[in-house]
Amino acid sequence: MPAGIMIPARNMPSMIGRNGTVGGFGSSSGLTLGQPNMMEGQLHQLDMTQNTSESDIPRIRDDDFDSATKSGSENHDGASGDEQDPRPNKKKRYHRHTQHQIQEMEAFFKECPHPDDKQRKELSRELGLEPLQVKFWFQNKRTQMKTQHERHENTQLRSENEKLRADNMRYRDALSNASCPNCGGPTAIGEMSFDEHHLRLENARLREEIDRISAIAAKYVGKPVVNYPLLSPPVPPRPLELGVGNFNGQPGIGGEIYGAGDLLRTISGPTEADKPMIIELAVAAMEELIRMAQMGEPLWITNHDGSSILNEDEYIRTFPRGIGPRPTGFKCEASRETAVVIMNHINLVEILMDANQLSTVFSGIVSRALTLEVLSTGVAGNYNGALQVMTAEFQVPSPLVPTRESYYVRYCKQHADGTWAVVDVSLDNLRPSPAVRCRRRPSGCLIQEMPNGYSKVTWVENVEVDDRGVHNLYKQLVSSGHGFGAKRWVATLDRQCERLASAMATNIPTGDVGVITNQEGRKSMLKLAERMVISFCAGVSASTTHTWTTLSGTGADDVRVMTRKSIDDPGRPPGIVLSAATSFWLPVSPKRVFDFLRDENSRSEWDILSNGGVVQEMAHIANGRDTGNCVSLLRVNSANSSQSNMLILQESCTDPTASFVIYAPVDIVAMNLVLNGGDPDYVALLPSGFAILPDGTTTHGGGIGEAGSGGSLLTVAFQILVDSVPTAKLSLGSVATVNNLIACTVERIKASLSCENA
Repeated sequence: MPAGIMIPARNMPSMIGRNGTVGGFGSSSGLTLGQPNMMEGQLHQLDMTQNTSESDIPRIRDDDFDSATKSGSENHDGASGDEQDPRPNKKKRYHRHTQHQIQEMEAFFKECPHPDDKQRKELSRELGLEPLQVKFWFQNKRTQMKTQHERHENTQLRSENEKLRADNMRYRDALSNASCPNCGGPTAIGEMSFDEHHLRLENARLREEIDRISAIAAKYVGKPVVNYPLLSPPVPPRPLELGVGNFNGQPGIGGEIYGAGDLLRTISGPTEADKPMIIELAVAAMEELIRMAQMGEPLWITNHDGSSILNEDEYIRTFPRGIGPRPTGFKCEASRETAVVIMNHINLVEILMDANQLSTVFSGIVSRALTLEVLSTGVAGNYNGALQVMTAEFQVPSPLVPTRESYYVRYCKQHADGTWAVVDVSLDNLRPSPAVRCRRRPSGCLIQEMPNGYSKVTWVENVEVDDRGVHNLYKQLVSSGHGFGAKRWVATLDRQCERLASAMATNIPTGDVGVITNQEGRKSMLKLAERMVISFCAGVSASTTHTWTTLSGTGADDVRVMTRKSIDDPGRPPGIVLSAATSFWLPVSPKRVFDFLRDENSRSEWDILSNGGVVQEMAHIANGRDTGNCVSLLRVNSANSSQSNMLILQESCTDPTASFVIYAPVDIVAMNLVLNGGDPDYVALLPSGFAILPDGTTTHGGGIGEAGSGGSLLTVAFQILVDSVPTAKLSLGSVATVNNLIACTVERIKASLSCENA
């Protein structure tokens, strides 16, 4: 008989419940000959073809299972739910297992919930049942136990949810009823600000916990994730209130604070139903990226400075599919850049596919990156075919520019000619959210292997973005594409590849004074400096992980401050850390600003903390072709003989799109250990420094290396330990001190550079 032909079952019990739904262990009015293909919680037809797909097999619903199976003790036959009997008045025959049979199978189930064929046959012989009846009983019993377990877990989650909401209400009452213990009146600002800041951080943590539990609950009960409202209404900010306001996107003091979205912490991995669509989207994005990287005019128009500008009309004609209609108010930013870097293609691909390495190498651009789910790890032991869903937050190092959060799939593929390609494309259309301010069209890079360990990289950045939150100072830089564009990615990659190459170099010249030749000492010092740079970059932007408060009344250059509590972090001193930052424009080229700030001979002109002492370079490590790329260890010889000498670790780095001078005071004993190859992770650092960007107004590219190119956008950021006790209250005196420190530093820099310019 041909495979797949249905044979009416003469002696099999009925498999249709009283309400006509599929239940028990059967599947249809007849059984087909052949080998059964079973999975838990599903009903399968027995087909000689043995290739029944999972999508063709109906799943038992919880309510059907509860009403029809009675713990697997009731079996019945008749037509399936899709094949209704044409004689509805025909009386159904029911065969209920005996109490003895149920008890025996229940007892056996406790010992062995997954019996094999031999055990099922033996059990069926003892109980007078068919082996298939035993098999289906155990299958349904397992499904029932799984359902009960999920319901119990759901009840626990709901209970925990209620507890969190109660805690949230308690914090709300604590905020609203705070009073001074001495006079009974309202709490003074200086005494209360840190406590309020702490409570609001706790409130944000609780909301995150509620979101997480809601997502888990939705997975089990099939309901959408509940977006719980903020239980405590935002408290109106008071003048000079520190660390308060701006949570959940509320306006701050002295101006609006940006980057308060919750995108990265609320998005979870994709559902099973989304995955085929994600794969299809990634494959199409890869094809588009290859063409975008290789095509010339009319798709790309060459600008007067040699850069490529995307012809938007031609793009829409060439790639009509796109990622959906552009949201209202969004602009397109697209750029392409090519460079040869000193790193092999294998290491480059690994950096791009590893979220931790990505945020380390591109710390000035990527403030956070997280892999939500790996859909494919690749084949043949490498990343060829790797596919992963990620979230990331991209930044410009200034509190005046909102960060850009993206939820996207990253796909890596090796092509026939040996070229590797890594492409991103946004998945926001799967889960539309009003908080989304940036969507990534197919963007990424092509990597071609070159001789001697070099690689040719072609980078394409193509995004739709709402940039209305950008401060006027930075609008020209961002709109020109130099803030987030391909040129900045490639320039950063080139500089970091040189840094990694110097870290692994063994042919260090020994003639120069102050050059560290000890290989282990070099690695430890470079690792410490890398952590310092990452910490600085993560704390200077308008990231969603922290909230800046603007101090009003400081003139055109508003100072933004925030507090953070450091506990049990070996890389930071314990206590209350006050961060302050401000950004302003200078009518001096970025290169001149960079050279002035990194030079130890001119440090006393702006560094108030050096107390006018003489600064000497004790040791340094070169980091690339540009002499400005280096890590230095400086000693401040104080003019006051009673004051102990201080060491400063400094890294200066520059490329055509951005420059940094970042430093931190370090302990002499700890640095001696590091220079001898010791572990740098336990050296406490509080980095401060400068981020220097071109203002974007030049007519010939605005690169930092061009001595006569336009003005500069300078961000000054300090981190000060104001109290070594984490539970202490922060006073307004500490805020005023840090505010004066940063204001005086800014004035000194302006005065020195204006004198030079004159």
